[in-house]
Amino acid sequence: MDRNEAGPSAPTAWWLRVVGRDWLAPFVLLVVCLCLYLPGLTSVPPLDRDEPRFAQASKQMMETGNYVSIHFQELARNKKPIGIYWAQVGVAKLLGYGESAPIWVYRVPSVLGAIAAVLLSYWTARAFFREQESFIAALMVALALILNVEAHLAKTDAVLLACVMLSQGALARIWVAQQRPAVWSSALLFWLGLALGTLIKGPIILMVSGLTVLSLCLWERKVFWLRGLAPITGLLMFLALVSPWLVAIYIETDGAFFRDALGGDLWGKVGTGRESHGAPPLTHLLISFIIFWPIPSFLLVTFKGIRQDLNKFCYRFLLCWLIPSWVVFELVSTKLPHYTLPMMPVLALLVAGVMMTDRAASAGVGWRFASAALFLLVPLGILIAVVVGPLLLDLWPSPPGVVLCGLAVIAALSATSKLFEGKLVSALPSASVSAVLMFVGFWAFSGPALSTIWISSRLVEAVDQLPGCERKEIATAGFYEPSFVFLQGTQTKLLGAEAAARFLANGGQETGASSGTCRVVLVEGRQLDRFDAEALRLGMKTSEVSSVSGLNINGGKTLLVHIFSAGGAAQ
Repeated sequence: MDRNEAGPSAPTAWWLRVVGRDWLAPFVLLVVCLCLYLPGLTSVPPLDRDEPRFAQASKQMMETGNYVSIHFQELARNKKPIGIYWAQVGVAKLLGYGESAPIWVYRVPSVLGAIAAVLLSYWTARAFFREQESFIAALMVALALILNVEAHLAKTDAVLLACVMLSQGALARIWVAQQRPAVWSSALLFWLGLALGTLIKGPIILMVSGLTVLSLCLWERKVFWLRGLAPITGLLMFLALVSPWLVAIYIETDGAFFRDALGGDLWGKVGTGRESHGAPPLTHLLISFIIFWPIPSFLLVTFKGIRQDLNKFCYRFLLCWLIPSWVVFELVSTKLPHYTLPMMPVLALLVAGVMMTDRAASAGVGWRFASAALFLLVPLGILIAVVVGPLLLDLWPSPPGVVLCGLAVIAALSATSKLFEGKLVSALPSASVSAVLMFVGFWAFSGPALSTIWISSRLVEAVDQLPGCERKEIATAGFYEPSFVFLQGTQTKLLGAEAAARFLANGGQETGASSGTCRVVLVEGRQLDRFDAEALRLGMKTSEVSSVSGLNINGGKTLLVHIFSAGGAAQ
C-alpha cells in the first residue's frame, strides 16, 4: 500500500519537515514526553484510591518475598494480573529502594509505558502514512490529557496502552502485507504485545485485537492474511509467556483468583455498574471530547475529510480497531474514563491522515468555531481550577502554577485562532506549548500545593512528630484510605472505633513507659463518640495529642482526624 494514500498533500510546514524524519522524530517525541510526564512525579502524594492499592501490593511483595499472589495488607487483591506489580517491583529494586521506595518509584513504569505508547504510535502510523503524518499522530497522543494523567499514576493503563500499540502496530503491518509472506518479526511482536498486555490487565487487549481481526475478516470477506500472524507458533509463544503465572496463581489461591477476577470483578463491571461508576451508553463518547484533548478539536475540523476517506485501505483497519471495542465499552455498565484509552490513538491517526491533505480545512465556519472553543476549554478550565480551587479550600493559589497555566491559556489562544482559520498544522506548535505549560503548572506546583486534600501525608507527618516515640504501633478508625496504609506502613491496623479504644488502652500496659514504643490511634470525627464511649467504659483517660483536618477527594467530605497516643518514654 502507498503510504501517501491519505490524499493529495498540502504544503508542509518548515518545522515539520525538520522534525518529521524517521531518524529525528522519536528523539523529539521523547523530549516532549519527558517535559509532559516528569513534572510532579515526585511531588504529588499518593492519589487515592487505586494508585496506593497497586503500590502497596507491590511493596508487600518485596516485604514478604511472595511474587505470585497479590495482597493489600491481609486482603487478597484478586482483580488484575501480576504484570504491573512485577514492573513496579523491578523498578524499585533496580533503583535500589526496595520496599522503602517512595510513591514516585512505583510511577516509573507508567511513565515508561506512556513514552512507549507514544513512540509505538509513531511506529504504528508508519505502516500507513509518511513520516510527517506519523509524527503528527504520535504528538497528539503524547499531548492527550488522559494519557498525561495515567502517566502520573502507579496504575496499569499507560502500560496497557503501550502493549496495545505494540500488538496493533504489528497487526497493521501484517494487514498491509496481505498476500506477501509472513513477516516473522511482526508476528512475534503481535503475540508478545498480547502476552504482556494480558499479564498487565487480563482480557482487555485480547478483546481489542480480537475484535479488530474479526471485523477486518468480515469487512474484507477473506482470512488468508491471517497466515501472517503465524497463529500456531504465536499461540504457543503466548501460552508459554502467560501460563506459568496463571498456573502458579491457581495453585497459590486454590482457584480463588479466577473466581474473584472473572466472576466478581470483571462480571460485576460488565453487568452491574460496579464501584458506583455505572452510566448510560454514549457516556464514553461525551467525555472523550474532554479527556482526549486536544485530539477532538482537530477531529472536528478534519471530520469531513476523514469521512471522504473512510473506505480507503488504511482507514478500514483503523475503523475496525476503533468501533467494535468502543461499542463494547459503551454497552458495559461500569464506565471509567480510562476504559477507552486503547482506542484514543486511532483518533489521532485518523486526524493525522487528513491534516496534511488539501481537505484538512474543508470544515465550515461552525465546525471551526466549535473546534477552537473546545480546544480552549481545557486550558481555561485548568486555569480557573488552579485559582478558584485553592480559594475554596482556604488556601492561597500557587503563584508559579497560576502563571504557567495563564501562559498556557495565552498559547491556547494562539492555537485556537489557527484552528479557526483552518491552519491545523500551524496550530500544533502552540498547542504543544500550551499543553506543556498547563501540565507543568498543575502537576509540579498547583497540585502539590493543595495541602487540604493530601490528608494522609499530613497525618503521617503528624504521627512522625510525636515526641518520646522511638517505635510506633498505628491504628486508625474511620479513616481507611489506602494512601495512609502505603505511607504509614503495612502493619497499620484498620479498626472500628471500639476496637481502636481497646488497642490504645492496652498500649500503656503492653509497651511500657520506658520502652519508647507508642500506640497511636487516629479517629475520624464521626467515630469519635463511639471511641470516647468505649474509652470511658474501659476507664481510660484519653488525651488528644494532635489533629488533622482536610477534604477527602473520595466523596468530597470534610474530615477531622483526631490523634491519640499511649506509651512511650514521654508518657
